[in-house]
Amino acid sequence: MDSLALRLRARLLPALLTAFGVALLTAGLLSYTTPVEAGPQPSEVPTVVTAPPTIAPSLTPRPSGAPTPVPTPTFPADRLATRIVVAALGIDLAVIKQPDPSYPACDVAMYFEALGQPGSGGATYLYAHARTGMFLPILEASKVNDGARMLGMLVEVYTSDDQLFLYEITEVRRHQLDLDDAIAATSEQVWLQTSEGPKGTRPKTQVVARFLSSGAADHDAAHPVARPTVCG
Repeated sequence: MDSLALRLRARLLPALLTAFGVALLTAGLLSYTTPVEAGPQPSEVPTVVTAPPTIAPSLTPRPSGAPTPVPTPTFPADRLATRIVVAALGIDLAVIKQPDPSYPACDVAMYFEALGQPGSGGATYLYAHARTGMFLPILEASKVNDGARMLGMLVEVYTSDDQLFLYEITEVRRHQLDLDDAIAATSEQVWLQTSEGPKGTRPKTQVVARFLSSGAADHDAAHPVARPTVCG
């Protein structure tokens, strides 16, 4: 009986600690990415705007009614996101690991280490402050018709192994209080997060984009010079 209890404890305790650790990281992330100016306090009711699914063009004929195949990206274990571009919003930022665990840097985007990287088959979660030159355009666009104009925009994510991943924005989620859907994602996606209020404001705006394709990228394009600064 003692042996059984020990075996159960050995299996359950690491799992509980892992779940608790992700919950703590998530809570910390949701307190970050403050905008330049504090606006009206957002509604506590989350708002989600979604786009209808689109069919990617195919270069070869396929039988009527057959779904369009989506290629599965490969994933080397050491791959990291290095650059995020949303050309339609004027966003072009180097992506780095958050340098200061206590607060995100300015003038860069950062990846959430507890989730995946491009090609891992789940969600890549990138976040930046809602400030000029960062993710402020996402916050501003989300205020008009709940961000409907962002639907269909292309998101480019470059990686450390000289790859470019293309995604299409399918959802704009305002006033979000958790990362549950990103954590549970089982398909290739990229999520972008920014804040809706001053430092410490918990609700965030999230943009969700589905995977379209990936391919080789120019080395210099995939390795921008990151110049993180301490937010003033």
